[in-house]
Amino acid sequence: MNFDLKALTIAAAANEKCDLLVLLVAEPTPAASDPLSSLVALALKHGDLQTEAGKSLSLYHLPAIAARRVLLVGAGDGSAKAVRKALAAVGPALTGSALKRAVVCFSFDVPAPALTAAVQVLADATYVFSATKPSAKPCSLEKVLFGVPAKAPLQSAFDCGVALALGQGVTREWANRPPNHATPTRLGEAAKALAKLPGIECKVHGPAEVEKLGMGAFLAVAQGSNEPLRLIELHYRGGARNEAPVALVGKGITFDTGGISLKPAAEMDEMKFDMGGAASVLGVFRALAELRPAINVVGLIPACENMPDGRAVKPGDVVTSMSGQTIEVLNTDAEGRLVLCDALTYVARFKPRAVIDIATLTGACVVALGGLRSGLFSNDEALAQALENAGEASQDLCWRMPLDDEYAEGLKSNFADMGNVAGRAGGAVTAAKFLQRYVGDMAWAHLDIAGTAWKGGTAKGSTGRPVGLLVHYLLDAAQTAAPAKPAKPAKAAKPAKSAKVLASPDAAAAVKAVKAVTAEAEAPDAASGPLV
Repeated sequence: MNFDLKALTIAAAANEKCDLLVLLVAEPTPAASDPLSSLVALALKHGDLQTEAGKSLSLYHLPAIAARRVLLVGAGDGSAKAVRKALAAVGPALTGSALKRAVVCFSFDVPAPALTAAVQVLADATYVFSATKPSAKPCSLEKVLFGVPAKAPLQSAFDCGVALALGQGVTREWANRPPNHATPTRLGEAAKALAKLPGIECKVHGPAEVEKLGMGAFLAVAQGSNEPLRLIELHYRGGARNEAPVALVGKGITFDTGGISLKPAAEMDEMKFDMGGAASVLGVFRALAELRPAINVVGLIPACENMPDGRAVKPGDVVTSMSGQTIEVLNTDAEGRLVLCDALTYVARFKPRAVIDIATLTGACVVALGGLRSGLFSNDEALAQALENAGEASQDLCWRMPLDDEYAEGLKSNFADMGNVAGRAGGAVTAAKFLQRYVGDMAWAHLDIAGTAWKGGTAKGSTGRPVGLLVHYLLDAAQTAAPAKPAKPAKAAKPAKSAKVLASPDAAAAVKAVKAVTAEAEAPDAASGPLV
């Protein structure tokens, strides 16, 4: 779909030829004598229209108005939150048949964040997954024109909305794909396709390289699957050459059975979404290629399946991480932290100014925060505040969670440096405490997106979160570039060579991911799902 921006008064909007004209009405309401403004005033006077966000009045073939259909929509106080709610409520009207061109006109001085949100919501409303569903009927809408009182002051906000829609579309597309169509190999192909865009480079490491690095925890999770693991490394270079990058580490479990600690059968299909963190990293890089901010970013995706094979890691096994710390695997369904801990050790070599890992990590976080806010854990106050601010600005919300040292007590093991679980109580926090053992003195944040990365039930699908939060954070961080400084990884013994990965060669050549990666696409909302 194509989006466009145009300076448009309410009077001029009446002359726009289109299949649907959506006029957003906020307090104070427009006072003018043109046909549309008069219509709004009359509808408000008689109570047929209210300015409450999401309330609407549908009209057809009005005299003196060029649009075939007109939808008057309340936009509350005109804020980003209200505009998001208003357009989400009328989303179904945009997916009707025979709609090819729509105009969304603001009857008020729209704040920049509200315009950004409007583009995202429209992209979200018209998204249709079709990669493995040939019968899916694509949205007929081809173009949406956004009419604003003045174009120049809002151009960058509009561009940001388009970039976020593209990025979130990539995230949704890959997270929604069935697990046999989103294997680690195919994720690697998606990353390589991104490297064809400006400013992006990609390396994909296979099992041999990962074994050479001594990533025993990552290897252990992957060894029960026939699908070979991939360590995907992306670089966006928009800042000065010596400028320390921000590192994004996305959990890439392309399917999670729980391993030997097998999950219940009900809703296990939703475990294809367990690579939501990885998908969000791909989406962020797609948005970066569009926006080209002056910042350096490293993206790291440890991708594999967690399967219950005869070769799979067992409860009670002890594995050696890349840092040299040993881990007693008490629950094989707590695998996300095992792949992430090695990735966090690896990422220290880039001397990042900040590290953010993104993971559908714990069901405990879903219990704590539901599908509205992602869980935020951090060892750095400035980083945590910046992420909270970015969440508010993007309406992709997070909530700061504790990291008291006492929470790590349950991770103690009689047979290794630590266990990989610490019981049910405070599970989201103890998982974060496990990861904290691998970040040393790097400024680090962990986003637990188990509740926000996807929705279940009849609305089952990826939300595209937290691409909005991360991109807003990076855009802000680009304004305060930091010089490179050494980052010390967690103290540890000399890494031991890990057991060989038992995996067959790549099954089949991965389908080209370029279309899915560069396709115009959509936005976010909220989610839930059973994870450990």
